[in-house]
Amino acid sequence: MAGRAATGSRRVAGSAVTDPSRIRNVVLVGPSGAGKTTLVEALLAHTGVVGRAGTIADGSTVCDHDPASVRQQRSVSLAVAPLTHDGLRINLVDTPGFGDFVGELRAGLRAADAALFVVPANAGATGGIDPVTVGQWAECGQVGMPRAVVVARCDHQRADIEATTAACQDAFGAGVAPLYLPLLDGNTLVGLYGLLSQTPADRAPAHAEEARAALVEGIIEQSEDETLMERYLGGEDVDQATLVDDLETAVARGGFHPVIPVCASSGIGLDALLEVLAGGFPSPLERTLPAVTGIDGSPRPPLTADPDGPLAAEVVHTSADAYVGRVSLVRVFSGTLRPDTAVHVSGHHVTVPEQRNGDGLPEGHDEDERIAHVYSPLGAELTDVDACVAGDLCALTKLAGAETGDTVSDSADPLLLSCWDLPEPLLPIAVAPANRGAEDALVKALSRVVAADPALRLERNPETRQTVLWTMGEAHADVVLSRLRAAGADVVTEDVRVPLRATLRGAARVTGRHVKQSGGHGQYAVCHVEFEPLPRGSGFEFVSKVVGGSVPTQYVPSVERGIRAQLERGMDDDHHPVVDVRAVLVDGKAHSVDSSDAAFQTAGALALREAAAACGTVLLEPLDEIAVTLPDEHLGTVLGDLSSRRGRVLGTDAGEGLAAGRTVVRAEVPRTELLRYAIDLRAMTSGAATFTRTFARYEPAPT
Repeated sequence: MAGRAATGSRRVAGSAVTDPSRIRNVVLVGPSGAGKTTLVEALLAHTGVVGRAGTIADGSTVCDHDPASVRQQRSVSLAVAPLTHDGLRINLVDTPGFGDFVGELRAGLRAADAALFVVPANAGATGGIDPVTVGQWAECGQVGMPRAVVVARCDHQRADIEATTAACQDAFGAGVAPLYLPLLDGNTLVGLYGLLSQTPADRAPAHAEEARAALVEGIIEQSEDETLMERYLGGEDVDQATLVDDLETAVARGGFHPVIPVCASSGIGLDALLEVLAGGFPSPLERTLPAVTGIDGSPRPPLTADPDGPLAAEVVHTSADAYVGRVSLVRVFSGTLRPDTAVHVSGHHVTVPEQRNGDGLPEGHDEDERIAHVYSPLGAELTDVDACVAGDLCALTKLAGAETGDTVSDSADPLLLSCWDLPEPLLPIAVAPANRGAEDALVKALSRVVAADPALRLERNPETRQTVLWTMGEAHADVVLSRLRAAGADVVTEDVRVPLRATLRGAARVTGRHVKQSGGHGQYAVCHVEFEPLPRGSGFEFVSKVVGGSVPTQYVPSVERGIRAQLERGMDDDHHPVVDVRAVLVDGKAHSVDSSDAAFQTAGALALREAAAACGTVLLEPLDEIAVTLPDEHLGTVLGDLSSRRGRVLGTDAGEGLAAGRTVVRAEVPRTELLRYAIDLRAMTSGAATFTRTFARYEPAPT
């Protein structure tokens, strides 16, 4: 941790890099349990950053330092682990593989310039590559991010490296090819055969020549030398140096994706992987950087990874440390961050709906801060450095106003980077203080936890009087609750209540009469009102048809205000607001002394209550329109489930913009039936389906 020297078993990579061309930022992507964190640990031990590789079982890995990660024995947050190889600083960004923590993955993609997909070696024998990983591969492809594949956990008892490599080629598509073939002793990986170097020559597998030919053709197809393929097909022998150069260019451009088997426990394949990370993946100088504007939205020139350029950095992760408080992990896109520097922190949004502006758009936030120290992070350990240049990652502490996704720039020239996309959190949990004395602690903890987690949305619902946290799933919710408690909140959960409405069942003409005389100044107001229900979504309409001044003009608005107030309060014990009603004031009576604004407001409210008693009310529930994107093989299951939730299918679409074999189902479903849909849909489709949700309208609830 910051303020504590690194232990003897760890050599923290804290020396500052001054040249962006000497930096590689690599995010590890793959399913939970694929071996990403174990691979990072092996690379750190192999390059001397740590004296001995930690293990997930005993909670001693560099990247899984979060208490929730140790407890669940899987990554739940992003972590950075830098190492040095061949004079390069390689920042490894470890991300969770479980779908609930996709916000951490998106942050990792933002921080990195290339992606290393990690798949377990038993995938080829157990159904192939999971659909979520295939979707993440396509997502990286859409933004042109260079990718390579590691076949990990090669010591698994059901490991089948070649079958898994074939599964990767089938799932990920063109440009995926092995650089090495496994050398096996029975089912044990004992070495690798290099297809380009053709070594060790005395142990070439039987199909090595065929595999090498396919690899060479794949590399040459990506070559910038348009004559090379013709010469190769004409029988010319292409030298290894040319192939390596073209391979590195093709990988950096995102056109070719090498596959490398790696066994973390034995170290086989680690050197081969480091060669790809250093030689194949691009430096920050080769990346297209996020768009930038002034904080007022004014246009600014595109950024470049220039240490002398304008300062533009982004908070990609926020955590809390028991010793130093808030820790902000930052990617510097342009300029240089130095200690003892004044900076400006700009944010895109707040997470509390009632703080949104009148147009319904998110408010931004802007604050000036001062950086005391700049740190190089190694998991939770922080080491002082004298600068962090464009293209590098660093950690800053005690930026009280900084949230994940915020821009850090020069206080004299504040900037705002474009934000990254995040899926909508769709699993609600209602939280409350365990007792009255715990309210303040919960408010503070919520502010701290929500600021750190871009995938978490806070809603304070005035109708249900609940504080609702929208999460990505059960595992995410569990982590959020544990972080609230770690932040000092005594918090409990309760069932999420869905805000209902009511409307009149029919039309009625009624009298609202408020007459009181108890000596002195009295109260007198009588109004005759015709009420009728309106079509859904119409709201409230008030019309006055009073003639002859039976209700004085100044008191007509009072009747309307009284009705509106009663509509908002509702007329049942649960105080459900009444909507979609027309009220026509047709007559009334007033007293020259005892009538008042308050009296006619009360009369208006009483008239509405009389109408509800006369014709009854109908309870309305909210309907949401959902769009479920899913593989075709799950279509029948999902349609049947929607029917069981009282859903009405609007249609299916397998058209343009969808990957082959995927369909979008659109349906209207009562919101009460969707409270756990995020969990149930994942279970039904093995995590292969996603859905979005928008409010449609209110309809009568079943009686």
